[in-house]
Amino acid sequence: MTSLNQDIREKLSRLNVFEKIIVANIIVFLFGIITFRFQGGGSNLEWLSLSKSFSDVLSKPWTLLTYGFTHYSFVHLFFNMVVLYFFGRSFSNLFKEGISLKVYILGILSGGFAFVLVYNLFPSGILNTVGSLVGASAGVRAIIIFLCTYLPNKEVRFFTFQFPLKYIGIAIVLFDVPGLFSANSGGSIAHFGGSILGYFYATQFQKGTDIGAFIDRITAYFSRTTAPLKTVHKKKKTSFAGKKKEEFDRFTHQKQIDLILDKIGKSGYESLTQAEKDFLFRAGK
Repeated sequence: MTSLNQDIREKLSRLNVFEKIIVANIIVFLFGIITFRFQGGGSNLEWLSLSKSFSDVLSKPWTLLTYGFTHYSFVHLFFNMVVLYFFGRSFSNLFKEGISLKVYILGILSGGFAFVLVYNLFPSGILNTVGSLVGASAGVRAIIIFLCTYLPNKEVRFFTFQFPLKYIGIAIVLFDVPGLFSANSGGSIAHFGGSILGYFYATQFQKGTDIGAFIDRITAYFSRTTAPLKTVHKKKKTSFAGKKKEEFDRFTHQKQIDLILDKIGKSGYESLTQAEKDFLFRAGK
């Protein structure tokens, strides 16, 4: 059993951030099926889904995040995870895992806030008859729109057709408009919340501002409070332009990535040299 656990942990450690998100969604879905069977039917996983009632959200604030990892329908789960997988591959090749996770998490939060806000501002409006919100669609939308905004002219191929990435983003937003007047109007509101977040994150990131930096500070804080004390041995550091070698290497590495991404944004992915493509591929690992 110990060997099996070690093998599972080793395999999970090799997954990229999107594959880990997919695994988490599948685990929650399977857990829901198991609890449904043991309960003999009836509602399950309500403690993870997001209510449109503001008072319910205050009593269960974690649902602003957990709803994005919860699916009741296999079809809903399947399509969300397939789309996330294929767009996640492109995202992982271009950006660091930290950025990927922050866009996804903030997309889910933004979609959840939009859902609750619209209902409480217009309680007798389009969300009057909808139930609780579940699904990863807001986070998936944030990832797609981020890519379409940051690299609008990157060419993508669909069978024999080739077109800029920005047209996918436009099509996705337009496709969500009719959904506002359907039985899934709550999901469409969350989609728009995720799309707005993805667009805003990308435009700010192009200007050098990471709006998800506060998540890094939160995780760093908890890492410091939970990490055991270690004996520190001071070593002489070599200085490069007033910076430590490690800081200098990270700076030049990120600068090279930014220059390549800027080139993609202006001239398209195909304008890159093979060396630049190889560098991006290695940086995304």
